[in-house]
Amino acid sequence: MYFPSCCSSSSTSSSVLRACTVRFASTLSSSVTRSFSSPCRASPPTCSVSCRSACFSPAFRSVRCSAPRWSYGVDWRSPVSLRAQIRSASPVLERFERKIATMASEHPFKEILTGLPKPGGGEFGKFYSLPALNDPRIDKLPYSVRILLESAIRNCDNFQVTKEDVEKIIDWENSAPKQVEIPFKPARVLLQDFTGVPAVVDLASMREAIKDLDSDPDKINPLVPVDLVIDHSVQVDVARSENAVQANMDLEFKRNKERFAFLKWGSTAFRNMLVVPPGSGIVHQVNLEYLGRVVFNTEGILYPDSVVGTDSHTTMIDGWVLLDGELEELKQRQQCLPMSMVLPGVVGFKLSGKLRDGVTATDLVLTVTQMLRKHGVVGKFVEFYGEGMGQLSLADRATIANMSPEYGATMGFFPVDHVAMIEAYLRANNMFVDYNEPQQERVYSSFLELDLGDVEPCVSGPKRPHDRVPLRDMKADWHSCLDSKVGFKGFAVPKEEQDKVVKFSFHGQPAELKHGSVVIAAITSCTNTSNPSVMLGAGLVAKKALVFPLDFHSYHKIHIYSLVALDMCGLQKYLNQQGFHIVGYGCTTCIGNSGDLEESVASAIADNDLIAAAVLSGNRNFEGRVHPLTRANYLASPPLVVAYALAGTVDIDFEKEPLGTGKDGKHVYFKDIWPTSEEIAEVVQSSVLPEMFKSTYEAITKGNPFWNQLSVPSSSLYAWDPNSTYIHKPPYFNGMSMDPPGPRGVKDAYCLLLFGDSITTDHISPAGSIHKDSPAAKYLMERGVDRKDFNSYGSRRGNDEVMARGTFANIRIVNKLLNGEVGPKTIHIPTGEKLYVYDAAMRYKSAGQDTIVLAGAEYGSGSSRDWAAKGPMLQPGEDADTLGLTGHERYTIDLPTKISDIRPGQDITVTTDNGKSFTCTLRFDTEVELAYFDHGGILQYTSLGMGCMVIRASLKGNAGKCSFSSVEQVAMCNVSVVPPV
Repeated sequence: MYFPSCCSSSSTSSSVLRACTVRFASTLSSSVTRSFSSPCRASPPTCSVSCRSACFSPAFRSVRCSAPRWSYGVDWRSPVSLRAQIRSASPVLERFERKIATMASEHPFKEILTGLPKPGGGEFGKFYSLPALNDPRIDKLPYSVRILLESAIRNCDNFQVTKEDVEKIIDWENSAPKQVEIPFKPARVLLQDFTGVPAVVDLASMREAIKDLDSDPDKINPLVPVDLVIDHSVQVDVARSENAVQANMDLEFKRNKERFAFLKWGSTAFRNMLVVPPGSGIVHQVNLEYLGRVVFNTEGILYPDSVVGTDSHTTMIDGWVLLDGELEELKQRQQCLPMSMVLPGVVGFKLSGKLRDGVTATDLVLTVTQMLRKHGVVGKFVEFYGEGMGQLSLADRATIANMSPEYGATMGFFPVDHVAMIEAYLRANNMFVDYNEPQQERVYSSFLELDLGDVEPCVSGPKRPHDRVPLRDMKADWHSCLDSKVGFKGFAVPKEEQDKVVKFSFHGQPAELKHGSVVIAAITSCTNTSNPSVMLGAGLVAKKALVFPLDFHSYHKIHIYSLVALDMCGLQKYLNQQGFHIVGYGCTTCIGNSGDLEESVASAIADNDLIAAAVLSGNRNFEGRVHPLTRANYLASPPLVVAYALAGTVDIDFEKEPLGTGKDGKHVYFKDIWPTSEEIAEVVQSSVLPEMFKSTYEAITKGNPFWNQLSVPSSSLYAWDPNSTYIHKPPYFNGMSMDPPGPRGVKDAYCLLLFGDSITTDHISPAGSIHKDSPAAKYLMERGVDRKDFNSYGSRRGNDEVMARGTFANIRIVNKLLNGEVGPKTIHIPTGEKLYVYDAAMRYKSAGQDTIVLAGAEYGSGSSRDWAAKGPMLQPGEDADTLGLTGHERYTIDLPTKISDIRPGQDITVTTDNGKSFTCTLRFDTEVELAYFDHGGILQYTSLGMGCMVIRASLKGNAGKCSFSSVEQVAMCNVSVVPPV
C-alpha cells in the first residue's frame, strides 16, 4: 500500500519558510515518515466474503464473528479480482493489469517460499524464508529492518518492488546512510473518530467528484482493511460522581449523534471498513488488546502484521510481546509507515539492570523520552534490546513504544520473544529473539544504553512531554519556572506575586487557590490505561491514603479512565472515595476533552492570572491542550496523579513536606502511601485474568443502545445537509476538471504569521475547546449553535468551514508580529490592523494577495493533524532571525510554469521587496509530490485516477520537516495493484 500523508486539498496562497527550506505541498508526515499513493481502484463486481478472526492475548481465546459484521469483502490474492478492482478511465492502468496477470506465476523469490511444519504433522502455512537466502548480512540486520526485508521479498514483482529494492535492504548497513528509497506495504489502517470523520468526508466527496466526471462513484473504496475506533468524542462534563460514565455518554451521543450516524453510514457504504462503537475503549488499547495480530495467515501465506495509524500513538502496539509461551498471536510490526520510505537508520537502545522499588513504567518512559530527544532520533527506528528487556512486562514495553512520537522516532520497536505457533514462524524467519540465549551481534546506526537501576521517579512539564523533572527536584523546578521568562520552562511571575492566595467560595464553602494549585487530576491516556501495574498502583495509593485519612480538595476536577481489573480486585471503590470516579471509556484529557472547570474555580484562575496546574497520566501537555486555564501541565504516572491530587499543588517536595494531616493529627508523607513493587505485582497477578478481557471484547462489536438505535441510509452516496455544522461537503473538488491546474509561484506575498521554534500541530490546528470569541465560535453562533453545544475542534473536523476558522486558533500561540502579545491574532500588514488570523487571511485572499508563514525549528511537530496541513496548506521553511526578516517584507518565489521543469529538492531563490534575497531548498522531495502539486492536491490527483506511476518517496529525516501524519485523508482509498500477500 502506498499511504499518502499529503492531504493538500485545495489551492491556497499561504506557504511557510523555515530552516533553508520552502515547501509547497500540504503534507504532514507520520512520525516524520513520508507516504504516497497510487490511485483508487474499482471494487470487484463480486467479492469473496471471509470471516475475520479476532485473536487475543493470553487473556483471550479466538473469537470468530459473523461474516456480515467483520467481512472486508476483498479477494486479496486473485489477479482476476484485482484486475476488476483497478479498472478505471486512465490508460496507464493497462500496464498494471499486464503485471498482475503474470505476477502469481513469476514471483522472483518463489524458490524461498517455505512451509512451516506443525508439531503434529501438516503445516501452518508457507512463508518467504529469509534464512533461505543464505546471506550473512541478514543475520546482522536489526529486527525491525528484517520486517521491511520480508515485505519487500513477499511483494517483489520487479515492477513496484524490485530485486534491487531487496538488495538495498539486505545491504542496510551501507544503504541507510545514503537515504535510499525502499517500498513497504502495510497490512491495514487504524483510525480514531477525530481523524476518521474527515477521512470519510473526503471519501464521500471523492465519490461525488467521480460521479460529476461521469464515472462510477463506487470505485472509491478502501481496499485495505480499515478499523475505526470511536474514542475521541467523550468529554468530562461530569466527574466525581457514581453516575459519571452514563451521564457523559448521554451527552456524548447528544452532541455527536450526527457524526456517529455519518460514521455508521460510512461503515456500510464503503467496503473494508469496521467501526468500533463509542464506549469501547481508547483506540490504541483496543488495537493492542483486540484488533492486532503479530502474524497474518492469509490463504496459507504467513507474514508479519503491520498497520498505518492516523493517531500518532499507534506506535504503542510495537511493544506487544509475550513472555509466558502460550499459543497466542502477538503484535510485531512497524507502525505509521508509508508504502515508500527512505531506508531508515536504526538506533539500538540497550537496556540493562532492573528497576528499583517504587519506580514505575511511566518514570522509565519519561527517562527514555528525554534521552532519545537529546540523542536525536527523528526519522529513525529505535530498537530496544539487552538483558534488561527480560525485566519489562508486555505492558511496560507498550508504554515505551506508545511515546515514540514524544521522543521523535518513527517507532520504538520491541522484537517478539517467547510465543508458540508465532514463535515457530518468527524463529524460522530470523525475526525472533530469546534473551536467555547468546545474542547474534546486530548492526545499528547508533547506540544508547540505560541501566534500569538508574531510573528514578519523575514527571514531565510544564509545557512539553520531554522536559523531564526528577520528583526530588520538582519544587525547585517549579519555582524556577515561576521566575524564568515566558517560554517552555518559564511563566515570568514577579517575585511579589508568587505567593499570592486567591480566596473564593466553592458551593458555599470557603476555598483558595495559589500558583501551582492542581485543578485537574486525571488518570487517563492510551500510554497508561493498558498497563495494569501503574493503574493498580494508583488504586493502592488511594487505598493507603484512606487509612489516615487525608482531606481532599473539593474543587479539583478528578477523573479516571478505568481498567476492568480495578473493579475485579476491589480497588476502584478506594479511588471513588478519593474522587477518582470512572468518567468514560475513551481519549479524554490528553486530547483536550477535560470539560469545563466549575465556574467559581475558572473565575478565580482567570480573574487573578493564576498559573493553575493539571497533573495527568498522559502523553501530551502542550500549551492550551489539556485545558485553556491550566497553563502548567505535568505528565506523571497514575499513582503520582493520585499523590498530587492529595497534595493539591505541584509546589511540594514529597521527600520533606507532608501531603496532609492524618486522623491522629500526625503528618502523612508520600512514603506512607506509596506501594512497593511487590505489593503491586501481587495484585496484578491475582487480578489481571484472561476472562475479564475475553468477556469485554466478545461484546465489543455488539455496540450499545445509543449506537444500535442510530438509523442510517443505505445509499452509496452521502446526502449532504447544507445546514449541518458537523458534516459539510468540502470545496476541494469544486470546478475540478481532467486537466491539472499546473504549478504556480508566490508573488509579492505578505507575511501572515511570524513564529519562533516548536510550533506544534496543537498551535496550528487545535483539537480542544472552541473559544467563545473565536471566528469558529462566531460561525457556529450565526447558525444557531449555543455556546454549550460548541463541542471541540476535533469533533468538528468534518466541517471545513469550522476547521479553516480554527487554523492557528490556539489561545497560547505566540506570533512575533504582535510584539509579545499571546493569542490567535496577527497584524494585517497593509493596514496595520490587529485581526484574528482567519480574518486576516480572508482579507488577503479577497484582495488576491499571496501570504506566507515564517516559522522556526520543529514547525509541525506534535500530534497527527490533518487540518494542520489543510489549514495553512503549505509547510516548513527558514529561520527568519538568521536572515534579518521582520515579517513586514513582501516575498516572491518564482517557479517554472511547467511541472516538468521543476526537480525534487532543487534550490530556488526567494526575494523580498526591500532587496534581500536568499536560497532555499524546494521541498518537493519526490516526483510524486510534484504530481500532487501539479494537480492542485492529493485528493484531486487520486480522484482523477492519475496516480498509477510508481514513483518512490523520500524521507530526509530531519527535524526541519513537519513530523506527523495526515494519512487518513486518502490512505483508505489508495491501493497498491500488487496484493499485500
